[in-house]
Amino acid sequence: MTEPQAPVLFFDSGVGGLSILEPALKLLPRMPVVYAADRAGFPYGTKSEAEITARVPALLGRLVERYRPRIAVIACNTASTIALGSVRAALDIPVVGTVPAIKPAAISSRSRVIGVLGTEATVRQPYVDRLAAEHGADCLVLRHGSAALVALAEAKLRGEPLDPEIARTALRGLVEQPGGDRMDRVVLACTHFPLVQDELEAAAREVGAAPLLFLHGGDGIARRIDYLNGPSPWPEKPAPGIAVFTRMDPDIEPLRPELERRGLPQIELL
Repeated sequence: MTEPQAPVLFFDSGVGGLSILEPALKLLPRMPVVYAADRAGFPYGTKSEAEITARVPALLGRLVERYRPRIAVIACNTASTIALGSVRAALDIPVVGTVPAIKPAAISSRSRVIGVLGTEATVRQPYVDRLAAEHGADCLVLRHGSAALVALAEAKLRGEPLDPEIARTALRGLVEQPGGDRMDRVVLACTHFPLVQDELEAAAREVGAAPLLFLHGGDGIARRIDYLNGPSPWPEKPAPGIAVFTRMDPDIEPLRPELERRGLPQIELL
């Protein structure tokens, strides 16, 4: 049995993993949390596979050593599709990955045209090829990578003015591909993107897309954490959550209100 105050560790390159943390806390409100953002390595979506494979397991090893979590969640599609196996081999606790929600998109799509909107690194991964082949073999699976949409999500959480053209450009990258006019499901294959889902929904109407349903894996990951935790107790009153950054940049302080709103009042440097 795990100590009640042992936290669940959520890891991402930036604040995108907060979209995974929110449904987990909704299902498990007494869950202690450490949220780690690799600001020194941000953004992952433009990094090479070799860089991600070398960096992510080493960082998670340091985090696990310091915070002794019961479960680690890689709340990042890029890191999960590239380094999940390496992380699981390196750690002696359960590790949950975040992978594109292609299966539920394929199950629910009526037009049999699905968009996968992620980072450049995620959409080119063989892991995504396998998901598409296993779960969407009868679908046309379109892909587009957008680094600018990641930056938009970070800016939104800092309370900065947003350029709506960024969301429009990202969706045009799918809609303007052959068959894109029939697309009815879009998989948000970067954990940053649910944070700007409102902006994407507005953009979909403006670029002439068919009615779209956006999907991501947050609820499924919450259920997976609950399953892996099993009978281990949660504390009656969890300690305040901790947000850990690998580098203290000036733009971290503007994130404080959004971190506090998600139960992360304490900020630390790894």
